[in-house]
This record gives sequence, structure tokens and C-alpha cells, in this order.
Amino acid sequence: MVTTTTGGKGGGGQGLLGAYELGRTVGEGSFGTVKRARHRGSGAHFAVKVVDRARVLARRAGDQVRREVAALAVLRHPNVVRLHEIAASKTKIYMVLEFVNGGELFDRIVGSFAATEQAIEGKLPEQEGRRLFQQLIDGVSYCHEKGVYHRDLKPENVLVDRKGNIKISDFGLSALAQHLGNDGLLHTTCGSPNYIAPEVLQNRGYDGSLSDIWSCGVILYLMLVGYLPFDDRNIVVLYQKIFKGDTQIPECLSPGAQNLLHRILEPNPMKRITMAEIKAHEWFQKDYVPVVPYDSDDEDSQLDITQPVKEQISEMPREKTSHQINAFELIGMASSLDLSGFFEEEDVSHRKVRFTTEHPPKDLFDQIERSASEMGFQVQKGHSKLKLMRNCNRTKNPKNPVSFLVCTEVFELGPSLYLVELKKSHGDPTLYRQLCERICRDLGVTEMEQILGPRPVADDLARLDNRSATPLVAL
Repeated sequence: MVTTTTGGKGGGGQGLLGAYELGRTVGEGSFGTVKRARHRGSGAHFAVKVVDRARVLARRAGDQVRREVAALAVLRHPNVVRLHEIAASKTKIYMVLEFVNGGELFDRIVGSFAATEQAIEGKLPEQEGRRLFQQLIDGVSYCHEKGVYHRDLKPENVLVDRKGNIKISDFGLSALAQHLGNDGLLHTTCGSPNYIAPEVLQNRGYDGSLSDIWSCGVILYLMLVGYLPFDDRNIVVLYQKIFKGDTQIPECLSPGAQNLLHRILEPNPMKRITMAEIKAHEWFQKDYVPVVPYDSDDEDSQLDITQPVKEQISEMPREKTSHQINAFELIGMASSLDLSGFFEEEDVSHRKVRFTTEHPPKDLFDQIERSASEMGFQVQKGHSKLKLMRNCNRTKNPKNPVSFLVCTEVFELGPSLYLVELKKSHGDPTLYRQLCERICRDLGVTEMEQILGPRPVADDLARLDNRSATPLVAL
């Protein structure tokens, strides 16, 4: 049984949630709390964001939750906070995130500062500011390559770990490719006043990449100068300054830094420097070491680099060809509670199929390998999983010649009962369907559970109230 318990005041109580032991509260937001957690199997620390469904529904913020999960689900970069797992109960949504223990970039900039009416007394040495800016640009440009636009970049939404490395967080206002209008632009006005780009305020549509670049420029200015380039208590006056690009670049900065700031804080987005031009800029290039994304090969291989979220339990030594999963994890995989379908443009039934079988794992893997090989797939064996690969046509990514990839895993539900998952990482949905049907036919499987496609998150959250047979709070 998975239980949750609460302790005394101050969020110091301990709780147990699936494979994670919940600890003290380390942060609070509009929709819930963030708790520090320890993975019971490995001892690794994570941050669990506990979102209160009632608050989400009351504030009509389902879209914000959906956007954050949708963005984090596709991002795997050292400078972006990593989402490891998501599950839901009747009252809560649980997001298991990378634990970043160094505080916000804002705190790093100002230290112990004294705030005046229009300035913050505190700035970073130019060399340190450049290093952090390089990481910020690496992370933001990676997001853009994945079709994610943050739209609320500010020092409070950028974390720094104890090694001094940046982690971009808080994607609640982000936009993805499906949010673009017919003109290829974004149209929702959002962001924080001091960091918002002028074109976002004009309600005429804007390029998400260029507006994020503006916000990065404001952050760079704050790091190097010690106060905001655009600031005023009167919001109308503030926006007038932003529209005009009305700011002074201090001459005490190096010529390279001055030039880059001028080009980023250009109020006309058509004249603003692009991400590629920033990376090629002489000032930016000094001591620059590009960061390699975790998913440079394929998304599934990188999941093995970080701590797995599926708990492996074994009563006695044996060949590890399958995972045992507890009730919390099993129900979290159920289609009625699988949140992945709420957040992705592609119907989830086109990329994930599960079925149960009594075949032992070794026989399962052998048969799946034979079926895939006869269809012309290459098979790569890994720890308790198989990767089925095929180069169907010219791939758009020269670093990854595999244009079709399916990962197969087997989970032990109980004695002589196993769950098989066929998950498409990328590739043609029709070919994926043919592969799944062939494997199921060869294994004698007559029914497959297909994950339901996307629906409005508020509707799905509301429906959970009526599914009393599948609670997660007490199993």
C-alpha cells in the first residue's frame, strides 16, 4: 500500500509516495508546493512539485499546467530543469523534477543587496556574467530548436546549482509549435513587465525566439550593470521606455559587451540580433564551451544516464530482464491517469502501446527480436529493454541517421504476469502500427491498450473525480 502522511507545521513532515520519500517543503507557488524528495532505491534527491487540482480548476489554469508539462517533457538539456516523471491522484498532480539546490539567479546577482527606488546594488564581474549568459543562451536556444518558447525569462525563473551552472525553470507561460497562429507568430501577451519585449505589448503577433532573446538581454544587462535597463513605478512609463528602447549602456563595460547589449535590446525585432548571431559574437565566443544536450543521440538512451524513476524490486538474485512495478506506478501508467496524452500534439495512440502477457521476459524479448528482424529492423539489446531501429528515409538530423526508433520494455506485474510497452521515440506512425500489430500477432495477443489522445486538461482532471476505482492517494 502506498500511503501519504503529514507531519507538523512548516512542511517538515515526511511522506511516502511510490518510490519517493517526501521531505520538507522547499517552495510554494500559486497552485501548490515543491517538496524535496529522496528516491528510496538510489538515495538520489529530487524536487516533487505537488499541484493542487482544486486550485488549478478554480483559477482556470489547466492550460498553464499543460503547457509546463508539455514543454518539460521534450526538453533534455544540462541548462534546463529536467522532468523525470509525472503522475496524478484524485486531488493532486505530482511532477518529479531535477533538484537544484543553489537558489535563483537573482539571488546570485544581488547577493546581500540594498534595493533603492530604481536600482539594485549588486552586479557580477563581466567574466562571470558572460559564463552564465553563455549557459542561458545555450539552454534557451535548445528550447527554440525543440519548438518551445519560454516567454517569461527572468532571474527568478533561472536557477543555479551548487556548481554555479544555470537551470532554466518555470515553463508555465511557454508556447509550443501548436500555439503558433496561421501567420506563424504568437499572439498571447504574457511575461513579466521589466523583461517583456516591446513587440509582445503591441498585440500584432511576435516571434517567440526574438522575444526570448530580448528577455535574455535584460538579464545580461542586470548581471553586468546591477540594475534593470527599463524600470519605473508607473507601468505606462515603463512600457514607453521599453517601446523606445530607452536605456543607457554604461561605458564602463567592455566594448564587446556594450555592442552585444545594444544589438539585443533593439526595440525593432526585425533588426534585433538572432540567436545564431549571438553565438557568433566575439564577446560571447570568449572561453565559450558549447553544452551538449542529453538527447543528442536519442531521448531514450539519455533516460538511463539520470536516475530511473521506475523502482526495481527483487526478492532474490535473478536475471534482470524485466522491471517490477508497484501499484502507484502501475496506476500512473493507466490510460485514465497518463497525463502525457493531455500535452502532446501527436495522438498518443500513435506512439505508445501496452499489453499484458504470461510469456516470460526472455521469451518475449526473443520473439520481439525475431518479429522485428523479419520486418527489416535492427535490434539493439539493453538493460531490460530492446531498441528497434530502422533508417526508412533521409533523416533531418545528420547526427542521428536512425529515422525510426521504438523502445520495448517489460514490467513484471506479478507472478507470471507481465506488461509490455512499445514506445515510439520518433518515426512514421503507420510503420509503428504495423510493427505493433506484427509483434502482438506473433505473441498471440488479441487486445492492446492504446493510450487515449489529447483532451482539455480541465475535462480530464474533472473526470478523475468520478473514477473512484483508481485513486493514487491510498492504494
